[in-house]
Amino acid sequence: MNKLTLILASTSIYRRGLLEKLGIPFICEKPNIDETPLDNESPTDLVTRLAQQKAEAVSAPFDQALIIGSDQIALHNDAILGKPHTRENAIAQLASFSGQSVTFLTSLCLYNTATKTAETIVDETVVHFRQLTDEQISHYVDVELPLDCAGSFKSEGFGISLFEKITSSDPNSLIGLPLIQLVRLLSKQGVDVLSKQ
Repeated sequence: MNKLTLILASTSIYRRGLLEKLGIPFICEKPNIDETPLDNESPTDLVTRLAQQKAEAVSAPFDQALIIGSDQIALHNDAILGKPHTRENAIAQLASFSGQSVTFLTSLCLYNTATKTAETIVDETVVHFRQLTDEQISHYVDVELPLDCAGSFKSEGFGISLFEKITSSDPNSLIGLPLIQLVRLLSKQGVDVLSKQ
């Protein structure tokens, strides 16, 4: 690892868990930004902007750091999906997906505070749902309680049983952080995760 401190601009337990897979030291900082979409902003532009804003929002105290920002939105019939927050909303959301697909856009920004440069990518994952009965949906929601997850499911858990297939270049993107792309971006900054630290 080079001398730059690695920072994850997130307090998400899911993103932290994913980054821990790489076995490199990092710290977490909470970004405080306004995530409201801009007028006429496309979903891709929205997640791209938010990932970079999150990274830059925590950068002030660090002059020698690589900061990881990430954001994710789920789309169904071109509408952005929110977190359900209640059992009833989760059931309704999943029922609307039965036999259909949901697209997840997961953005990743790596911001170098020393050079004040950022590189941002957006990874797309398409989740194809099985035909689901009301009973199956209710059972799933009661078992996993995915109330804090956009789309009302956790693909890394029991939620995998809802799907017919997942189309993705990186299975980690759906959980919240495109690790394959992150390894590539880190390498460009001189950080080889496969070398001895």
